[in-house]
Amino acid sequence: MVEEIVKLLEDKKAEDIVVLDMKSKVDYTDYFIICSAHSTKHAQGLSDYLLTELEKRGIQPLNVEGWETGNWIILDYDTIIVHIFYEPIRRLYALEELWGDFPQVEKRRVFLAQERESLPQEL
Repeated sequence: MVEEIVKLLEDKKAEDIVVLDMKSKVDYTDYFIICSAHSTKHAQGLSDYLLTELEKRGIQPLNVEGWETGNWIILDYDTIIVHIFYEPIRRLYALEELWGDFPQVEKRRVFLAQERESLPQEL
């Protein structure tokens, strides 16, 4: 589901998407997905799109926080927590630095399996 969320965020132009693997240090989630939006309206739009698309797949969040202001929106999907920041607010809170000792799952690594499937057979 991490790959699916990242793809949905990319579809709506989320910026600087980072996936943190939290499994080894916390017991309340497996992954943080952190991204930036260029405005509060963009952050709300990303949130709305993600909620709508995942609901179509029967996936409901446990909780949504921060939608009203659009500065920092948190979508709690239990094993995955999505943080959508208006970019200046992301710099202020610097979650990547706060959780810096957690391994970052490179977007390249997240999509490696999908890319392998799309390679021409002669490679």
